[in-house]
Amino acid sequence: MNKMIHAAAGAVAILTIAIFWLSTALSELFAPQATIIAVKSAIPWGFLLLVPALMAAGGSGFALANGRRAALVGAKIKRMPWIAANGLLLLIPSALFLASKAKAAEFDASFYAVQVVELAAGAVNITLLSLNMRDGLKMKGWLRRRPA
Repeated sequence: MNKMIHAAAGAVAILTIAIFWLSTALSELFAPQATIIAVKSAIPWGFLLLVPALMAAGGSGFALANGRRAALVGAKIKRMPWIAANGLLLLIPSALFLASKAKAAEFDASFYAVQVVELAAGAVNITLLSLNMRDGLKMKGWLRRRPA
């Protein structure tokens, strides 16, 4: 059961972050201001899905590790503090700031500076979560391990 929860929660988390990232990038590049406002206003509501998914993935992952810290399990565990810190210290505050600025239609230099930081931090989290997913698939035997 823990394996199913871990896989489902991890998939929801990475998909949610990817949707946030893509919707932000596409709306900023191609959409009218009203769409940008809608996207930036909706993202904080997505935290109601994302935060529990990340907590479930992390908690079930630690339970599945069962005290092991070697090889792929250790690599996944080492990435988790970076994922959490990036989310708590950069992504959530950035998203709240950008939602506030967008609702006020204040698309100034500070909005775009924070937007760049948010997109970069989001790309980092997508990468780290993808590496964790890859290592999980290797541990399950769904991906072939490369010889050392």
